[in-house]
Amino acid sequence: MDDASSDNTPNIFKEADVPFKFKYIGMKQNKGRSSVRNIGINHAEGNLLIFLDGEMLAPPAFIENHYKHHVHESNLVVTGTMHYEGVYTFIMPDYNEDQVAHLKELVSRDPEYRRLYENYEQTQQHSNVPCPLVTKEDINTNRFQRLSFPNRYFLNSGLKHFGERLEGFTLPYIAFLSGNVSVRKANLKKSGLFDETFVGYGAEDWELGYRLYKNGVQFVLDPSTVAYHQEHGISKRKVKEQWGNHYRFVKKHPNIDVLILSLEWKELPFMHMHQTLVEYKELKKRFPDEYNELTHAFRVMLFRIIE
Repeated sequence: MDDASSDNTPNIFKEADVPFKFKYIGMKQNKGRSSVRNIGINHAEGNLLIFLDGEMLAPPAFIENHYKHHVHESNLVVTGTMHYEGVYTFIMPDYNEDQVAHLKELVSRDPEYRRLYENYEQTQQHSNVPCPLVTKEDINTNRFQRLSFPNRYFLNSGLKHFGERLEGFTLPYIAFLSGNVSVRKANLKKSGLFDETFVGYGAEDWELGYRLYKNGVQFVLDPSTVAYHQEHGISKRKVKEQWGNHYRFVKKHPNIDVLILSLEWKELPFMHMHQTLVEYKELKKRFPDEYNELTHAFRVMLFRIIE
């Protein structure tokens, strides 16, 4: 799917020489993340769908490693996003200070990449044009991995305690991150596709994941399905869009297991959210007719964080 790219993307498929069926669908006008994915879903001919962001580098066994999970089970979501690997393939003029410092540390470990970076500093530092670091040959030989790094944000926030299948975790739907996730087409048809009222960045994948979760889908984290995210600048506009879409999410599903995600904006880890939700549900179970003012106030507090 090409959501009205303004670069050379429309020509890439003409140059592609791949030993499998390749279907290119290009939009004349930008449709947005949810809408364009739904178009792709409706045009897909296979039974298994893998969503992968445009800036990802997928290892050779990527599709096979996703597919093997779905061969004997029909009710799965498989994600590699929790085992995130980032990579700097370009020097981007809009990197923030932390990204620049991180990149300098990585290139210092490789003489050729260090030479390219030093040349950039001397000749192009004030240019607004991205400077390539990694070649196609670097990708084919895995040399690019010298500029890669792990980011275990979700696992380090508590998910690693629940194992590959997130057993006992009260918020498994957060594993549905559309940058790298697979699910059967039949499950999407049953739960509904992406909600196209979510415009811009963020939450549209969690919202769909929540509906899949409510329909009994099992979530699986598999490090062998990881792909490499080519790092780029982080727009402040995206953060604003993410807030707006999170607000839409809780308005659509004002349930405690969605409202609890508001605590992420207070920089609390997912393990904290899980434990709080466990205690909330235990309170409601043990005292169904008491503490109503407390539980109501708690829900209002969570909603107000986003509102």
